[in-house]
Order: sequence, then C-alpha cells, then structure tokens
Amino acid sequence: MKNIPVILMGCGGVGRQLLQHIVSCRTLHANKGVRLRVVGVCDSKSCLVARDALSMELNDTFLTDICRIKSDGLPLQTCIDPGNYEAFPYPESMRKLTDIATRLAFALIDCSASSETIEVINQAISLGCCAVLANKKPLTCSMEEFDKLFIQPRRIRHESTVGAGLPVIASLNRTLGYVMSEVEDGKPFSEVVKAAKGLGYTEPDPRDDLSGMDVARKGLILARLLGHRMDMSSIKIESLYPDKMGPNAMPLEDFLVNGLPSLDDDIKERIKKASSNGNVLRYVCVIENSRCNVGIQELPKESALGRLRGSDNVVEIYSRCYKEQPLVIQGAGAGNDTTAAGVLADILDLQDLFP
Repeated sequence: MKNIPVILMGCGGVGRQLLQHIVSCRTLHANKGVRLRVVGVCDSKSCLVARDALSMELNDTFLTDICRIKSDGLPLQTCIDPGNYEAFPYPESMRKLTDIATRLAFALIDCSASSETIEVINQAISLGCCAVLANKKPLTCSMEEFDKLFIQPRRIRHESTVGAGLPVIASLNRTLGYVMSEVEDGKPFSEVVKAAKGLGYTEPDPRDDLSGMDVARKGLILARLLGHRMDMSSIKIESLYPDKMGPNAMPLEDFLVNGLPSLDDDIKERIKKASSNGNVLRYVCVIENSRCNVGIQELPKESALGRLRGSDNVVEIYSRCYKEQPLVIQGAGAGNDTTAAGVLADILDLQDLFP
C-alpha cells in the first residue's frame, strides 16, 4: 500500500468536501493500492495534527467530526482529543507545518482563501514535500514568488484553481456565468447573487466574484502558465459594483441587504439592450498574446459562451493546432463538490513521488 501523508489548510466548503471524499473513497483507493493518510488539518485560527505524524493519522471518525464542527461555524479546537492530537494556534501552526516537513514528505493541500499560505507552501516544497492548490491567491502573487513555486514544477498541482473539476490547465469563473444566465430569465440580479452564494458558487464575500477579481486571478494563472510575465495590474477588469460598495467601504451584510438591490435596474437594462441586438451578456476573460481583459461582453446566443446555462464552465482555446475550430472544454465549473474532486485528482496524481 502506497501511503500519502496529507495536511489540509482550509476547512471551508471545499476543504470539508475534500475530507468527505477522502473518507468515502477509502475502499476505491485501497483497491488501487493507495491510502491518503490525513495527519493534519488547519483553519484560519489553528492547526490540529496527529501527535506523531510519522506513524499516526486523524482517523475517519475524527475527520467526519471535524466536518460537522466546521459546518457549524466552530473552531477546530472544539473537537480536540488531547490523547492523540495536538493543536497549535496561528501563526505557530505554520511553523509546526514547516517542522513536520523537515521529517516527513507530505502533500500540503491549500483549500483556503488566504494569501498568507504562500510562505509555508514554498518552504514545504523546498523541503521535498508536494503542494496541491484550490486557492488561487498564491499563484497570483508577485512574479518572484510565482517563480519560486515552480522551481520544482512536478511537486505542485493546481488544476482546481481555474476550472474547478475541469482539466483546463492540463489540456473561468462560472459564478458570473451562472449569474448572467439566470438574470436572462427575468430574475433580479440581487436575488440571483444571493442564490449563488447559498449554493456555494461564490466566494465567502460575493464581491470577490462581482468585482471580477476571482476571474482575473484565474486569467492571470493561465496567462503566466502560457509564459506571459504578467501581474494583476496588467489586467483590465470590469467590476459589477461601484467602489463605494467595496469591502473597505461597506460591510458585507449591508452590501447584501442594501447594496445589491440597487444594482438590479442597471443589469436589467443591459440585459434588455443585448437581447434587442439578438445577443446575451456573458462575463468573459480573454487572453490574447500578452493582453488579458475581464468583463461583460455581448455575445451571440448560439455561440459556445452564449449557450451556457447554470454553473457550467467553458474554455475555448485557439492555437496553432486549433486555428479555425477551437478546442472547447465544458462542464461543471463551480461548487464545492466539483472543486474538491479536482483537488483529490491532483493529490492522486502525485502518488509516484511517494514511496
């Protein structure tokens, strides 16, 4: 049996779903000769690790309990068993992960939404560990930090940062695609956004999606992987709300209750105008040469993007081999379950690096 020690950072919707996938797929993985041995789980406040990470792990009952506790909005320390597990507060927990990496090669899984995980990811990779990312922020840091992450490219996997479970990188944000297709049916923009948040399609603060930043991060990741030396400041981004409604100017609850509804009429008018031209509105990221633009475009109803409904994602790739007829990748591109499945596939793809 090939054992892959795993440490998870982030116990939000994707992180919890990943733990549930790991537990439910035990028999399938065992039949393939693989066991994912979860030795640590971290949230934004603390890290909980097996007392001896070399020989112990967090058992499946305990992992299920973690999912329940975090679903209730409680901190990890609520479910500590002092006999078998230790808890370390942040930032001591980050130092603990580095300490474990000096003694044990593990797969560090970043399902958080934090920009502060890049340091421990870099340290872990430099010590011979691997990293799997659903978190986009480490890949959209400075080019200097980005280059460090890819000094050993085989040790980092990041498919779920762009297309959830779709193989976009191996061959963008459908949250706004879902919103655009739903408002076409006459639903108020504000109600659709709240529904998307309830379904887990948006970031915890939906303004991260509505600002275009989530799409821009994915575009930046793809552009860099295509070889463009680009930073976020190079991308032209269209936000769906004004600066006065931004996170630094308006609390989240105030935005959901008062800010969102005030945007309904403008979006409705844009939908009506596009329809009169025989088109639909889609929020699109275009990468061409060294240019990356993110924003709303009017597109023909029968185009690949125009036909999209719900949370499906579509990527069209024009290249030397696909000049006239693009390579099209389409499928579910949002949701915790889909993203967690992509993360799990990335973890299993690393198994040849473990003894």
